[in-house]
Amino acid sequence: MTVQPEATVPLIEVRGVTKRYAGVAAVNALDLTILPGEIHALVGENGSGKSTACKLLAGVIRPDEGHLEMDGGRVDFHSPADARKRGVAMVYQEFSLIDSMTVGQNLQLGREPRVFSDQSVNSAAQAVLSELTFPLDPRAVVSTLGSAHKQMAEIAKAVGSGARVIMFDEPTATLTPEDKRQLFYVIEKLRDQGIGILFVSHVLEEALDHADRISVMRDGVLQVTAPASEFTREALVRSMVGRDVQFTRVKRPPLPDTEPALVVRGLSVGNIVRSMSFRVRRGEIVGFAGLVGSGRTETALVVSGALRRNRFGGGRVVIDGRAVRFRTPAAAIRAGVGYITEDRKKNGFFETMNTEQNIYMGWLAKHRGFWTSPKRARKLVERYSTELSVRGNLNGSVKKLSGGNQQKVVIAKTLSADPEIVIFDEPTRGVDVGAIDSIHALIRATADSGKAVVVISSYLPEVLAISDRVLVTKAGQVVAEFDPERATEEDILFAAVH
Repeated sequence: MTVQPEATVPLIEVRGVTKRYAGVAAVNALDLTILPGEIHALVGENGSGKSTACKLLAGVIRPDEGHLEMDGGRVDFHSPADARKRGVAMVYQEFSLIDSMTVGQNLQLGREPRVFSDQSVNSAAQAVLSELTFPLDPRAVVSTLGSAHKQMAEIAKAVGSGARVIMFDEPTATLTPEDKRQLFYVIEKLRDQGIGILFVSHVLEEALDHADRISVMRDGVLQVTAPASEFTREALVRSMVGRDVQFTRVKRPPLPDTEPALVVRGLSVGNIVRSMSFRVRRGEIVGFAGLVGSGRTETALVVSGALRRNRFGGGRVVIDGRAVRFRTPAAAIRAGVGYITEDRKKNGFFETMNTEQNIYMGWLAKHRGFWTSPKRARKLVERYSTELSVRGNLNGSVKKLSGGNQQKVVIAKTLSADPEIVIFDEPTRGVDVGAIDSIHALIRATADSGKAVVVISSYLPEVLAISDRVLVTKAGQVVAEFDPERATEEDILFAAVH
């Protein structure tokens, strides 16, 4: 970790910048600098202004007050293209690549030469990919790539454009542990080349382990900027939320020995899920841990009617003693199964609708309603916006809310149908530590109300904190079961790998 001396001239500076939406300041009088050859982490709760700050730097939006400076002079970015020309690029959490084009073609977008051929495009792309040691074929079509390789292509695109400042928005949200290690190896390599890195992350350990400096935002205001070495996790959380947040288990009363609400027996889906078996009782929270690709999400999709199991030898799904085979998610919802997706942007909400409309759509899915009831919709949104502390303009489009608040809307939409079996798939991905508290409290309250709850999470502290039992999956089947009171993260990870 290399902390630059204060005398270093910043690559880019934010000077007293304010940005308002509907009269509310998303960012207020922000001062921020990014130095050459540093990794600068930007952390804060959802809605704290982090994304707005990044969009201002990337030229996506323009400030209402204040200005940006580069190379000793004032700059005014009218568009992301303006920012890229000055050497400022952003790698978004939702990839900006064009799926139907190759990696090489994507790397050339926005700076195409007058005359070019496939060979020249691929050669130029290969030079950048080799410099970064990325195992990507420039001829590969982007739609065929996984999340990790798409992110590599995004980084290569930024580096290939000659960026001096690269911003990363939640870069590790969809990556495996091995992919995360590779990503930070590349980020540190870019820093060593003198490039300034700004990355936004809700995983505080990433900021503490990899950043040179950390800036903390709360309610649109910069609270503190200091070397990472001066922070502890507790101090960082306190700066973010203004209070201490303990990520610990809550003791729950023992469950009565009742018949399971959900039984999955010998479930098989292609080569991904192979003879998956487990059961969940009412009032119980069963946590699923395992590596990406171990079959957890695919199992949840079968139970919730979004994926078909093998026609022959596909196993059984039994709900309250009755074998079921749902052909559509709507059938599963009507039968009392609720699934909160891991991909909120793609499958979680209707982005052109507001919060109230989205939550009410969950209720309509269960009751097959055609006529809307504004009174019922208001009651639902009042209930869940309070329980989950949804912040932001609830009458505006959900896509304008912060990622964490979008996640809360997705959870509320599913729970508004009052399901008896609730599957939370990565419920706190991209959610800040303050919001995790309220989501965990809601998960516990859901189980306490007598519902059967499944939580799928790649974050082991979360699995241990929230679960009554922990099941570990590998190669499409359950390979171990742990009592979270006695298990450690090392125990679970060993079972998932070996």
